[in-house]
Amino acid sequence: MSGGKSAADVFDEVGARYEEVFGRVPGQLAALDWLTARLAPGARVLDVGSGTGRPAAEALARAGCAVTGIDVSAHMVDLARSRVPQARFEQADVRTYAAAEGGFDAVCSFFPLLVMSQQEVAQALERMASWVAPGGYFVMATVPGDISDLDIVWMGHEVTVSSLSGAEHLRLLAAAGLEVLEHHTALFRPEADPAAPVPRPSAPRSTSSATPAARPERRLVRWSQMAGTYAPVLGQWTSDAEPG
Repeated sequence: MSGGKSAADVFDEVGARYEEVFGRVPGQLAALDWLTARLAPGARVLDVGSGTGRPAAEALARAGCAVTGIDVSAHMVDLARSRVPQARFEQADVRTYAAAEGGFDAVCSFFPLLVMSQQEVAQALERMASWVAPGGYFVMATVPGDISDLDIVWMGHEVTVSSLSGAEHLRLLAAAGLEVLEHHTALFRPEADPAAPVPRPSAPRSTSSATPAARPERRLVRWSQMAGTYAPVLGQWTSDAEPG
């Protein structure tokens, strides 16, 4: 991240405000419903970028899953532990987290890759896919677009974001051995926030599929193209082995 702050520092400061703004994303809630309907009680689930624990870890724990959440922000981890005591949370980075190959029945990742470089995004996808047990599931959401090291202001903080096109995400997931079962794209408008993120005027526009709206909402829609388009990719590991 730019502005002299790491992702951990930014999310330490954002804290519970993230949940207030992004805690009820319809597409994310639908993806969680999809996932919990397919997991048996006791299923081992890793939530990458678990934030405050809501809604993902909370929904999964309520469904009887054994949930582990990781986040780079110590403050977010503290919040998650207090909000979802039935899950386990630790401060960790997906780029360096040590997980056993096939160690989880499901892995979910809702937007944490955006604060990485394009190369790191690709590497993180491969790492997360390797943690899914045969017969398990991988659910993710991101902002699709060929975006490399773009500086924006997000929730009052300068951040540098990157992403990959939707086609490239799908290619990498397939290369990692995942069969894509469902793929959706939708526009999300967050709850009103006085520090709503707005791309800098000089920044190029994202290549995501959001449709521009009327001029009164242009500021919000421009932001939504960067961080509001929701594209969950639901993958199932393909293997001749029986699920673990």
